[in-house]
Amino acid sequence: MTGPSKGAAMEPRGLRGISLRHELEAASGEYQWVYLWHWAIRVMHWVAALSIVVLATTGLYIGRPYFAPGATGETPFQMGWMRFLHFSAAALLVMTAIVRVYWLIAGNKFERAAALFPVRPRDWVNLAKQVKFLLLIHPERAPRYLGHNPLQQLSYTGLYLLALVSVVTGFALYGQSNPDGLIFRVFGWLGPALGGMQNVRFLHHVLTWLFLAFIPIHVYLAIRSDVLERGGAISSIITGGRFVPRRHHYVDE
Repeated sequence: MTGPSKGAAMEPRGLRGISLRHELEAASGEYQWVYLWHWAIRVMHWVAALSIVVLATTGLYIGRPYFAPGATGETPFQMGWMRFLHFSAAALLVMTAIVRVYWLIAGNKFERAAALFPVRPRDWVNLAKQVKFLLLIHPERAPRYLGHNPLQQLSYTGLYLLALVSVVTGFALYGQSNPDGLIFRVFGWLGPALGGMQNVRFLHHVLTWLFLAFIPIHVYLAIRSDVLERGGAISSIITGGRFVPRRHHYVDE
């Protein structure tokens, strides 16, 4: 009687139930090109990403300078430049938000509000399936989406809410420089509402760290989708679309 091969004997039996090898099938068969993201959405994405990086870098410096000019006869305008970059990046971020709000109404079916916010019952059902897929509980049952899956919808909704609070608290802090100005009159109520401007500043600082925590998670999941699921998430935000197998069914097609 012939025994098991050496390779088979060395395969850990406990890994067979959670294998993702079915997701790494060979790229064969008929494919079709699906256009997902308009050029305005793609530009908005990269401008917003750059703005957030600049905001976080300069914001942490403004809160606690991590490098300072030496004791020379003339002090460089370092903090002033940091504040200028911070406020400029904030203005760009607000502009991208205006573009995104417009495209929630005027965009295609993958860009409109119904595809971005998990408001339908099927989204919550598929959200649970998506979580089980990421946790390797039922990887074969994950629903396929051309656009954002429910987990992405929920995370982006939370990100937009964080951005909104961050912008509002940022404007409240900025308005302190001119108590007679429009910005102070519009956002000055936030200080008394939160028990003082120091609380507003603390909340603004905490939101910065939440953004910094989101960035590596977002990048990891995008790379994971491309490598394991052949999702084309990274290429789609550059080219606007991706190739998908014709044989697959997608919930949002």
